[in-house]
Order: sequence, then C-alpha cells, then structure tokens
Amino acid sequence: MKIYNTLTRRKEEFVPVVPGEAHIYACGPTVYNYIHIGNARPICVFDVLRRYLEYRGVKVTFVQNFTDIDDKIIRRANEEDSDYLTVSRKYIEEYEIDAKGLNVRPATVHPRATENIDEILSIVSALVEKGYAYPAANGDVYFRTKKDREYGKLSHQPLDDLMSGARIAVGEQKEDPLDFALWKGSKPGEPSWDSPWGKGRPGWHIECSAMARRYLGKTIDIHCGGQDLIFPHHENEIAQSECCNGVEFSHYWMHNGYININNKKMSKSLGNFFTVRDVAEKYGYEPIRYLMVSAHYRTPINYSEEVIEQCRASLGRLYNCRENLEFLMQHASSGEKEGEEAIRRTLRNYENKFVEAMEDDLNTADALSSLFDLAKEINTDLNADTAPSKKLCAFALELFGRLAGVLGLLYTKKESSADEEIEALIAARTKARKEKNWAEADRIRDELKARHVVLEDTPNGVKWKIAE
Repeated sequence: MKIYNTLTRRKEEFVPVVPGEAHIYACGPTVYNYIHIGNARPICVFDVLRRYLEYRGVKVTFVQNFTDIDDKIIRRANEEDSDYLTVSRKYIEEYEIDAKGLNVRPATVHPRATENIDEILSIVSALVEKGYAYPAANGDVYFRTKKDREYGKLSHQPLDDLMSGARIAVGEQKEDPLDFALWKGSKPGEPSWDSPWGKGRPGWHIECSAMARRYLGKTIDIHCGGQDLIFPHHENEIAQSECCNGVEFSHYWMHNGYININNKKMSKSLGNFFTVRDVAEKYGYEPIRYLMVSAHYRTPINYSEEVIEQCRASLGRLYNCRENLEFLMQHASSGEKEGEEAIRRTLRNYENKFVEAMEDDLNTADALSSLFDLAKEINTDLNADTAPSKKLCAFALELFGRLAGVLGLLYTKKESSADEEIEALIAARTKARKEKNWAEADRIRDELKARHVVLEDTPNGVKWKIAE
C-alpha cells in the first residue's frame, strides 16, 4: 500500500515497524462541544484506513485521544457554572453517540490527557534536562524551538518564515516568540496538578506525544489528523518527541483536506456552522459517512443540502442492490447452475479494482466507484430472470457487504416492528389473491399504499420498498 507522507511530500510504500502490524495515532477532539461536520471527516477517513488494513490482514492498534483539559473546556465550564471534569465527560459521551451514528469503531485505546499527567511530566522533565526546554518564573515551561535544527520539517517552512508570524502574548515569559508551552503554570480558579515547577496543567501539544509514546512506543507507524493540525500542533509534536526520545516519532503523516459549506469556509460568524448532530437529525448519520468517503481524503469536500441529498440517493442504490440479493436468496434454488463460476470471476474482478484503488493512498473515491460497478454487475447477472442459485447469491452478498464494510457503509438496519407488520400484510394479500378474495387483496393493497409501500410482483414473490 502506498501512502502520501506529508513529511516527505510524496507517496511511499507503507512498511510498518513490526511486520504484519500497524500502530496508528489519530488526534481526537477537544471535548467542550458537539463535534461539527468538519470533525466528522478525519474520524471517518481514518476509521476507513483502519478497516482497510484489517481487511488486508494487518493487526492494527489504533489510538485516538480526548483532549479533556484545555482553555476552551475551562471557558465552557465557567459558562455553564460547572467544572472541567463534568464538561469533558458530557461531551465525550456526546462524541460517542455521534461516532456510533457515523459507524466509527471505538479506538483500541481512547486515552485522556488528564489520565497521562505522569507521562507528560516525564517528557517535559527530560526536555528540560537536555536543554530543549526551560521553566519560566511564572511556572510555565517552554520548548526552546531554535535548539531543534529540524523544526519546520513537517510544514516545510523555514524557521525565519515561522518567526515572522510569531508573537509573545500578554503573560507569557518566553525566550523567543516561536517557543511553545509544554506546561502552563496554574491560574486562580483553574484545575492544576503538581509538578517540579509548581502547580499547573499540560500544554496542548505535549499530551499527544505522551499518549503516543505510552500506548504505541517511541516510534509509531502512522500519525494522522486534519490538515489544520500540520502547524503548529503536529510540528510541535515532532519536535518535543524526537528531542526527548532521540528517534523518529512517526514514519508516516497523513492529513485530510478541509470541508467547505456551500463553497465557503465553515465559520460561526458566517452562520454556516453545522454540528454532526444537527445534520444527522435531518438526514441521518449514514449520508454524512458517505460524503466523507466519496472523495479522496486529501481533496476538499463541499457540503450543501443538495450534496447530502445526493449522498442519500446514492446510498439508496447500494441498499437496493443488497435488498435484491437478500430477496433472491430467499427464493433461489440450492443447485448451482452452469456458468455461475464465470460470474464469480467477473465479480472478483471488481474486488481487485477496489483493492487497487485503496492501495493507492486510500483512494476511497475510486473504491466507491468500483463498489457501484459491482452493484451494477450484480443487478445484471443476478435477478429473477437469471434465477441464480443460493450459493451464487450468498457469494455476491458476502463480497458486496465486505467491500461496503471496508468503507463503513450499509450499516443502517431495515428491520423493525413496522417492517414485520408490512411483511405480514403482504403475506395476507398473497393468501387472499390465491383464494381469489379480490376484495380483501384490494383492501390490503390500499392499506399498504397509505403507508407509502410500493409493491413489485416478481416470479419469485413480492418485493416492497417505502416510496421516497
């Protein structure tokens, strides 16, 4: 598999540190609010990366953190007359609801910054001892950026260019404007922990270095996140990790592109800020998931109501293919027919195209196209007229479901008590027609029509769907 490495700016063959395994760290949310539509992209995209590697037989250890102490969390706690712990726990729970709705699997480990204070202090202390960090009089500890000769290698910006935009804010006691906080001295009313430099709390960047090292080791395979994290967050992670540990932090860096809203950057001030929960309440979660995998992860995505409606319609086509196969399975004969092995070979070719796309830097857009091509082939070769065997239907159903599963699609279950009632009404209508009780059959048909149920009589029985 080839991955575009932000660090080297080229596609590289993925070679894990441990053969057959992949250690991946993904930056998670700062839990002070509901996740927005932009947050959905990295959690869906890198969930697909994990699923695909596992599909290829790789053992994946996937770590995604929660930033549960931060200026924004403290501010939200003050606004709600609460505390940071209550706020962070609340929005972790809300994240888990949205992640489940998007069919994002829980990480192998979901560490929290506040659960890793000892590891954080260990790294900060080592950096101070090596001269890469220094404590200030106010209890802050800063990373000495100019001492790291490789600083800027991820964002590919010369140190002088980075310096031009750097400033020292009020209250900071830095040696240099580009230095960044590893540890922040405590302020009145803020949560704090003991440290060699007095009470305080961790800076933002240090937590990821600490959690990656604790759960994955000093050198990891893949570090991933949104494009907006390249600088300064990931740049600072590299600096503090490599200066502390003396080895390469991550071999590969993957970053997803931005999401625009109606071709404009998402912004609360523009009134085009949408949470995942808001969109899901109107359109459901799965169309959001579909949108996130419908384009190559490094390209921008444009969100609009028209686009999300198109995603719903496209999902409908995939669901129709699966439902047709399930219907054929119920009525197919057990004996295999001549020529079915050739059909299997044809269907496998679409899996090969799917894999080829995913091997090329996780190209979910082309992989999704292969899935639609597979659906079209299935609809052509397996239908009531061709009367496929149960064995062929089962093969096609498993293949189709497996590839859709790699993308995390087709997870919304149709079965419900309402569906059972519809199936019972259809069975009663079929019975009435066999008994030539046309009045009863028409009555049931009208009842189904009132429920927006569309019937299709086939040689193998009655198919149904809810009209859009």
